[in-house]
Amino acid sequence: MVKIKSFQHLGIPVTDLKRSEKFYESLGFKNVMSSPFEENGDIGHVSMMEKSGMIIEIYQLPAAGLAEIRTRNDGHIDHIAFDVDDIYAAFSELKNHSFKVLEEQPVFLPYWENGCKYFTILGPDGERLEFNQIL
Repeated sequence: MVKIKSFQHLGIPVTDLKRSEKFYESLGFKNVMSSPFEENGDIGHVSMMEKSGMIIEIYQLPAAGLAEIRTRNDGHIDHIAFDVDDIYAAFSELKNHSFKVLEEQPVFLPYWENGCKYFTILGPDGERLEFNQIL
């Protein structure tokens, strides 16, 4: 089975990234990485907030994606991510075992110093489980 090294991060969509950064900083988290990302032809922004080895990914979608977040009365967690040593081996293993993999192949993101690659599977109730390798 896939060799999961550890829990990697928890992803939370936010409506105001700067406000959320300040909130998590007030809890002792430190912004260890920030980056733009492309979403449906528009640009969003992400920050990885770390404390004692725990990472919370807070991200602000482009304007078109913010409507869904703003209509919720409570916050929500978007995905759980697991750290893996070999993203391609994990991808192949889960795809070959009939897990519902959402991406056609691991996706590169310009996060961290050398980027990272990830893919996502769906759990039985639609929960998203991300497998991630920092390059």
